[in-house]
Amino acid sequence: MESAGIIVLPKIFDKRGNLTFIEGGRHIPFDIKRVYWIYDVPGGQVRGGHAFIEQQELIIALSGSFDVIVDDGLSKQTFTLNRSYQGLYIPAGIWRHMENFSTNSLALVLASTFYNENDYIRDYERYLSGRK
Repeated sequence: MESAGIIVLPKIFDKRGNLTFIEGGRHIPFDIKRVYWIYDVPGGQVRGGHAFIEQQELIIALSGSFDVIVDDGLSKQTFTLNRSYQGLYIPAGIWRHMENFSTNSLALVLASTFYNENDYIRDYERYLSGRK
């Protein structure tokens, strides 16, 4: 199984302000079908708590910071996202949740599929039973 990991995106330095960009299929291993963002998360709240059957994602902290905990059913790993030129690639089949959102944090998520409720695995026990 493919594992989650940080992808460093292109960063164009300029004294007027830096620029970073993403090209689907070039900087990330999928074409972008959907983009959504998570913001105004109240202190102590957790987002996510699911896996996808088909969808791959890249999660970027455009502002602030937060932790993404990924779980393949055998081990867990925590990634702290706090740089807008780095994204966390999460392949299909990996359980994830997000926590420890800083004030005014903004999480941008690029997805490889259009929204499909049937692609979600929301029950952790079902997820683990499918990993065996």
